[in-house]
Parts: sequence; C-alpha cells; structure tokens
Amino acid sequence: MFTGIVEEMGVVRHVRPGGLVIQAHKVLEGTKIGDSIAVNGTCLTVTDLSGDSFSVDTVPETLRRTNLGELGLGDAVNLERALAFGERMGGHFVQGHVEGTGRMVAQEPDGEALLLTFSALAELMPYIVPKGFIAIDGISLT
Repeated sequence: MFTGIVEEMGVVRHVRPGGLVIQAHKVLEGTKIGDSIAVNGTCLTVTDLSGDSFSVDTVPETLRRTNLGELGLGDAVNLERALAFGERMGGHFVQGHVEGTGRMVAQEPDGEALLLTFSALAELMPYIVPKGFIAIDGISLT
C-alpha cells in the first residue's frame, strides 16, 4: 500500500527483458530484497540491490497495463516505498495494482493552478469517481 506522495525521482539505468534497474537514493534507505517500491505507481518487488540502484522484475501483464514497457535508458520515474504501519497518511491509499493507462489531452491555466484533462479506456470509466481520488504515474491527485 502506498500514499501517492512521491519520495524521489529515480532514473532507469538498464532495461532488460522482464525487468528494470533503477538508480535511486532516498528510497533505498532501509530497503531490502523483497520489499515493495512503487515505480510510476506500480507496486514492484525489489529483486536485487547494488550500490545506488535496485532491480525489479516486470511481467507481460504489468507491461500491458502500465507505462513501464515504454520506459527507456535515462527516463525518470516516480518512486515511493510501501507505507509502514503507524506512519502519517498523506495523499490517499494507492494499492499499486494498475488497471490501465490514460493520456493527458489538455492543460489549461486556472489562476495559479493548471487544469489537466485526461482520457481513459472506456472500460475503466465506471470505476473513476468524479472529484474522487486517482493516481497518475503514482502521484495522488485528490
């Protein structure tokens, strides 16, 4: 379980069939093999730790439902460690089980804010609540 509050931006250092190697710093503090880290909002298991990088495996279903299959060498990714019991809860509960991707179709200034408009697959629309919580690349939008 995650909060949708990104802890740091990591960098893809290697793309291999079935996995990624990601350079990071903060999320590696206290991380062990077997821990969960959200990469662009997708819950992945750490399979290796090496210096300032960690490895994760990706299966075909994950690649179909997320943007992880589009990542390349040097791409930035949003990273967050799994929520620990007793920690403050910011954002909202983000499970890390991604059902699909969307596309940003418009952005419009709104005072000091920026109004973003996204499209999503028709089969996902019944599960998207107007004015409800949603995570975009692991970022909690509330």
